[in-house]
Amino acid sequence: MEPTNITHKTVEEWQITLGENVRNLRMLKNLDQKELASQAGVSVTAIRRIESGKTSTTETLIKVLRVLGRTDWLDALAPIIDINPLQIAKMASKSPRQRVRKSPRGN
Repeated sequence: MEPTNITHKTVEEWQITLGENVRNLRMLKNLDQKELASQAGVSVTAIRRIESGKTSTTETLIKVLRVLGRTDWLDALAPIIDINPLQIAKMASKSPRQRVRKSPRGN
């Protein structure tokens, strides 16, 4: 079987890949689903859903990844985006500020 190009995975394929990675990591940590669920403060059903590529809440996924010691996966999903002050100045100079003018009294 040829490896799938990761840029062309469907949502379902990403869910399955993530679930497999969570399951493999859980097994490497020598935890069963019940232990992981207990430590993460989630249900065993939630663990089963993640591992089988089903939907889960972001909160549940974060709790599970914390227990598994892989919050770095979250950093990859949400990198810090810095705004360069020079870019802000450039953008401001392109669109001059307009002043609000009051209409003359009595009009």
